[in-house]
Amino acid sequence: MTMELRHLRAFLAIAEEGAITRAATRLHIGQPALSRTLRQLETHLGVRLVDRSTHHLELTAAGRTFRDRAAAALAAVDRAFDPGSLAALPLRLGHSWAALGDLTLPLLRRWDEEHPDVPLELRRVDDRTAGLARGVVDVALLRGEVAEPGLVTELLLEEERVAVVPAGSGLAARDTLTLADLASWPVALNTVAGTTTLDLWPASGRPTGTVEVANTDEWLTAVAVGRAVGISTSATPRLHTHPAIVYRPLTDAPPVPLVLAWRSGTPTHPAIGALVRLARDLVAGH
Repeated sequence: MTMELRHLRAFLAIAEEGAITRAATRLHIGQPALSRTLRQLETHLGVRLVDRSTHHLELTAAGRTFRDRAAAALAAVDRAFDPGSLAALPLRLGHSWAALGDLTLPLLRRWDEEHPDVPLELRRVDDRTAGLARGVVDVALLRGEVAEPGLVTELLLEEERVAVVPAGSGLAARDTLTLADLASWPVALNTVAGTTTLDLWPASGRPTGTVEVANTDEWLTAVAVGRAVGISTSATPRLHTHPAIVYRPLTDAPPVPLVLAWRSGTPTHPAIGALVRLARDLVAGH
């Protein structure tokens, strides 16, 4: 049987709703028809996408992988049929936090000067690939190890780590800090797109606890109110200032790589190469 876009939309609705019944209601179709569509898709792919053995529907490992592919495919289709996209095809640059640090504004300004016919859109997307895996951006600035398959990366630079502490704490009075200095405090961890884990510390000297957050705003708030300390990179102080937090050099933590990444093996935006060259030029001259 030929697969159609309705198969992708049906599967994504099931994945997002977590139940056949709710997905059928959302799609305005009957539950039996939606179940048949799912079976057709699984038969075509030759794998089980959904585990129906529990009361709550769960995606299999293959289902989780296919979910990202389906989302990216539908995003590309929706974009292709968007009448507004015919006037100009913007280059969508994703990031989870801090973008290109203090080179962000020079990057945008130089791009506007050199490529006036190709809008460059900077988008913050709070996930591990800053929207690349879901197809909502064309290229992304990513920090730390990039383990997502199917991505091409270009190393731009390595950023030194900094400690982020409440302004009224004793830690704020020091000129520099070490990992051991932070270990007596809970540490704020961005579990969605952060680069800090407890593995930075030796097993015998890890922090007393953690405060898990989902984005940079929550992370900054946790530190500002004195619930935790944090670790970031040298790009963050230049873009995220707050009267209740202080940044200090962290002398014994490894640097964090910053890369440009884009998808391989699929049609990509024709201006990605130009963006890579411009970013490299700005970093080299900084």
